[in-house]
Parts: sequence; C-alpha cells; structure tokens
Amino acid sequence: MTPAIQLAKRAKVKFTVHEYQHDPACESYGEEAAKALNVLPQRVYKTLMVAVNGDNRQLAVAVVPVAGQLNLKAVASALKTKKVSMADPQQAQRSSGYLVGGISPLGQKKSLPTLLDDSAGQFETIFVSAGKRGLEIELRPADLLQLTRGSMAEIGR
Repeated sequence: MTPAIQLAKRAKVKFTVHEYQHDPACESYGEEAAKALNVLPQRVYKTLMVAVNGDNRQLAVAVVPVAGQLNLKAVASALKTKKVSMADPQQAQRSSGYLVGGISPLGQKKSLPTLLDDSAGQFETIFVSAGKRGLEIELRPADLLQLTRGSMAEIGR
C-alpha cells in the first residue's frame, strides 16, 4: 500500500484504487492510464513538480489533465511568484518519495504548495497516480484539495 492510499484511508475519504498493467516502453503514463482504465483522458490528471524561481529546493505541485499541458506562467501567477520551471526529475523524486511516472500529489514526503487545474471541478471524480506506475486513485477533486491542502487554479491549457 502506497503512502497516497494510506493517507486517503486515514482521512476516511471515499476513493477507489485502479490497477493496470504498466508497459515499461510507454512514455505517456497518464494517457496509458486513461486507455487502460477506459476513462476520458480529461478525467485523468498528471502530477508535475515545478521549481519556484528556478530553485530545485523550493518545489510546488501542479496537477493537470493528461490530455493537456501545464501553463508555467499561470502556475507562477497562482503561486504569487515571478516564475516557475519544471523541477529536476531527480529532485522531484527525492522530495516526493515517488518515482517519475508514479508521483502522486498525495502522501508526499514533504508538504508542498499544490495546485489543481480548475477543469477538475466539472467532474464528480478524477484519477491521479496512487504512487506507482500502473496504480491510480479515483477521488473527488474536493477531497484531493483537502488532503493536499491545495487550491484550484486555471493552470492547464
């Protein structure tokens, strides 16, 4: 059981875990999850780590649909900072405790500022990584925000 699933259990939020066979040759983990679980790609969200003002020791979490892209300027604006850039993958893994492709916004080693794209508000539930490749957790966007102490913002495109 991953830290993401443990956190959801402890908080007693309603969630469902979905497991599928991950193909190591696949490069788009989120799209692979959407296809394997037979759900709209708009309901599957990827967890991206960003470095605030180029500092890989100061990270934040951005959660956007796998069908879209992250708008770095919008993330910087939502975090009230000058700029953000994609975090170094090794630093993202160290900070979160998860491997790239399986980084969950839930149960990370360090509590980081977390933003969820506002498109999640149109769905009753969304899917995010449960902490490893081939494992997704389905939960309400409001529960994700509560568990991460995150906020919703228009950060995708």
